Amino acid sequence: MPRQARLDAPGTLHHVILRGIEKKKIVDDRHDRKTFIEFMGRTALENDIKIYAWALMTNHAHILLKSGKKGLSQYLRRFLTRYAMAYNRRHKRHGYLFQNRFKSIVCEEDAYFQELVRYIHLNPIRAKMIKTLSELDAYAYCGHSCLMGNIKYEWQDRVYVLKWFGKREDDGKKAYRQYIADEINQGSRPELVGGNLIRSIGKWSNVSTLRADPERDKGKNDPRILGSADFVERVMREADEQIKHQIPVNKIREKIQERIERICKTEKVLIQEVRSGSRRGKLPQIRAKIALSLVKEYGVSLAELGRQLGVTTAAVSRMLSKHEADL
Repeated sequence: MPRQARLDAPGTLHHVILRGIEKKKIVDDRHDRKTFIEFMGRTALENDIKIYAWALMTNHAHILLKSGKKGLSQYLRRFLTRYAMAYNRRHKRHGYLFQNRFKSIVCEEDAYFQELVRYIHLNPIRAKMIKTLSELDAYAYCGHSCLMGNIKYEWQDRVYVLKWFGKREDDGKKAYRQYIADEINQGSRPELVGGNLIRSIGKWSNVSTLRADPERDKGKNDPRILGSADFVERVMREADEQIKHQIPVNKIREKIQERIERICKTEKVLIQEVRSGSRRGKLPQIRAKIALSLVKEYGVSLAELGRQLGVTTAAVSRMLSKHEADL
């Protein structure tokens, strides 16, 4: 089955789920967790991404965010590339760390914002990483502690979240914490993470109890969207309109080729030399220059960089690691 297109536009609310490849760990210890959180936040600020809720687990992570002008994919590619390179370097490993295709669900804000914040922030308790709400209040690897004011993250928009629960900060914190406490034993919620439940029929009570009928809900039940039927239709219309203004895939390939040719011309080398795998002279530096340019401008994946430069994915990872500060 072909992959469905990403649904994104500036200001779109997404529930993003990042998973380790083959369900393997994405963090091993406190140092990894700190690095993950640092890159997640720093890259969000650089890409005008608003983060409202998040939870870093052992082999996956949840983030509730609103995309900026540069879009969701560019943010995640840069963030995950930075982190994967740091993780691989520290643990002396090569290759992929995350599943190639992250999951993102476009969400209707008015209907689902509070539920998503609660679901995401209860993940550490649900996974038995911690036991009590008091522990969660101070837990550094989940956005709940920031909302409670116990840990500061400048990139997490705690003010916006708390205003959903009260006009004043103290009132919002109190109401929010009670909202969390009311469902502290909440089980899994497949309808919030892409399960096969109807998510486009309106009221929350309906969403949480009815299962999808493919024939009845044909055209309305899209696994990429969480919201009412009207919301689904609007998102699809906007996506269709956005596609008209996007650069086609073949045009992006042309631009990538043009960028490589331009850099090679400036550096006075042949493309064939760059793709030969040779480490003679300044060829490694030219490859690094091309790789940095393509990641920053087009969010090109490590695998695609390897194909374009005639080297392995591991070689690309090592190459970019030396220039991590420039990403």
